[in-house]
Amino acid sequence: MAKTRGVAPAQVALAWLLHQPGVTSPIIGASKMEHLDQAIAALDITLGANELRQLEEPYEPHTVKW
Repeated sequence: MAKTRGVAPAQVALAWLLHQPGVTSPIIGASKMEHLDQAIAALDITLGANELRQLEEPYEPHTVKW
C-alpha cells in the first residue's frame, strides 16, 4: 500500500493509527529529520474503508492475561 501511494510504510502505519478511535497522539521515535518530516506528512494521508480493512485483516485478536 505504501509503495502504491509512493510513501514510506511508517506513514501508512501512522495514518492508520490516526483513523483509530481513542488514539489522540501516536508516539513517534524520530532519530532523523527525515523521520519527523514523514510523520508530519502522514497527517495528509486519508485511508479509505477498503484500505483500512486490508490493513486490519491479518490481525488476530488474542486474550490478554493478567
